Amino acid sequence: MKKLYKIIFLFVLAYAMFSCKKGGFLEQTQISDLTQQSVFSDSVKTIAFLSNIYTQIGFSEDSKRFSNGGLDVASDEAEPYDNSATTPIAFANGSVDPNTVTDDAYTTCYAQIRAVNVFMKNVGKSPLRAATKVEVVAEARFLRAWYYSILLKHYGGVPLVGDTVYNYTDKINVKRASYADCVNYIVSECDLAAKSLPLQQTALLYGRASGGACQALKMRVLLYAASPLFNDDKPESVETPLSIAKSQKPELASVVAYPDYDKQRWKAAADAAKALIGVYSLVVNNNPPGYGFQYLFTQRYNPEYIWQVMKQSNADLEGLYLPPSRGGKGGGFPYQEFVDAFPMANGLPITDPASTYDPNNPYNGRDPRLENSILHDQSKWITIASNTASPINIYTVNGQGAGLDAIYTGTKTGYYGAKMLDPAAVPNAFKSTNRCIPLIRYAEVLLSYAEAINEYEGPAQAYGPIEKIRQRAGLNPYALPRNLSQDDMRKVIQNERRLELAFEGHRFWDIRRWKLGDTQNAQFTGMEVQRDGAGNVKAYKRINVRKHGFKGALYLWPLPASEVAKSTVTLQNPGY
Repeated sequence: MKKLYKIIFLFVLAYAMFSCKKGGFLEQTQISDLTQQSVFSDSVKTIAFLSNIYTQIGFSEDSKRFSNGGLDVASDEAEPYDNSATTPIAFANGSVDPNTVTDDAYTTCYAQIRAVNVFMKNVGKSPLRAATKVEVVAEARFLRAWYYSILLKHYGGVPLVGDTVYNYTDKINVKRASYADCVNYIVSECDLAAKSLPLQQTALLYGRASGGACQALKMRVLLYAASPLFNDDKPESVETPLSIAKSQKPELASVVAYPDYDKQRWKAAADAAKALIGVYSLVVNNNPPGYGFQYLFTQRYNPEYIWQVMKQSNADLEGLYLPPSRGGKGGGFPYQEFVDAFPMANGLPITDPASTYDPNNPYNGRDPRLENSILHDQSKWITIASNTASPINIYTVNGQGAGLDAIYTGTKTGYYGAKMLDPAAVPNAFKSTNRCIPLIRYAEVLLSYAEAINEYEGPAQAYGPIEKIRQRAGLNPYALPRNLSQDDMRKVIQNERRLELAFEGHRFWDIRRWKLGDTQNAQFTGMEVQRDGAGNVKAYKRINVRKHGFKGALYLWPLPASEVAKSTVTLQNPGY
């Protein structure tokens, strides 16, 4: 127990000891030469410095990144609860401006990359044991690769600074590396780090970088790199940063994508995913059917998590997503289109005449993951005052909301988010959960392998991993129809990713790497449940919520205008 407190203390110490001053391409870590000497002459402070670099690993996917809903509300998953979240609303509306969009990805990642370089330059001077030094250097190397991967999916190719530690006053003119060079660098760093790390971290080191995390990041980067946005066999099919660059900024063509298609990139992604199959496992609990999908997110230690954000006991997600009557503020309100994507429990889409879907009882008999992803009218949750779950009233009576949680009063879409929430947790009531937040889990490995192998050689080997996902979800039957075409399997895989990985920071990027931006030029809707005075349902009425917009430039983020202005060689992304 004392060791556990020591680890927690190190993280707290790290927050207090080191901070960053926002100032440009590489933020200056505020430690003087004298302080550096003090830090790296002490083992505890050295580890604390490294621990501080871990504190931002989840910022990109954080549900509070833009004050409410994170990237979920910048995509077709959810609507923000207010209009203060300017960056995701700009992406949803298609009105992104380099001068106003947040620069947090650029500044946060480069600040952490600089911290890694400071650490690697100085850790050799520390009194840590030689074996420990080897392992912590490998952790730092992986963290640097992690932050570069965040930059890569936001911007395409970015400046690679190697091990150089730039000072705050340095004038830095580093050209953006090609997309290929960035991918190769991240992959090589992952391979190198993995050699000095255990395959899995356990006990007090659970949550630190591992060989499995290195392999999983490699898998994700290679999967993105093989995808149509960056590895396009039909480059002129839709407008993309690559097509814009070819016509307007040819010097950026190799920065935003590979110049040519190579099918072998899919094989590299498949091989990277396959190396993890069997190393981890899905959390399965089918009492009731599909319960494992909900249960896994409440278990701090489980065999599905590969890389995760460690947190002390909290009810943060409940405070963001639950309805007002349960102490929350709604966060991102799921769209009806997301709800419609869930099949029936028999595995058939609701559009299939044989599915048994009943539009007058639309939530009955659905894929169990739906109930663990959203709260709809009459879903049950405990309250601050009671441990007994009671219905959430979202309906209207004669067009008026039925209470604090009702549509138009509490939610804009008729739904609240429930993904990863603990049914025993209520904010502001000392009812918290000991969760951690997954950044990469085994379900993503199975989905990634299925996608990559389907694209490389067709659907034959994709059935197994997808059916494992569907079986854990509680679908019965979970088996897919035999003899699916490659295109049909692609659609199945894309929808399974949409459902399985919803609200975990994937959908925004999946839409882009699949070149499905045109699907975002659409009216997104919600559901008003209308009841009479006696509580009987009169109608389910689809309502318009927000019209989204999209253009080719939005497949990538613009670099911060301030950063482009400071450099004579850093070029803005095409279309901005």
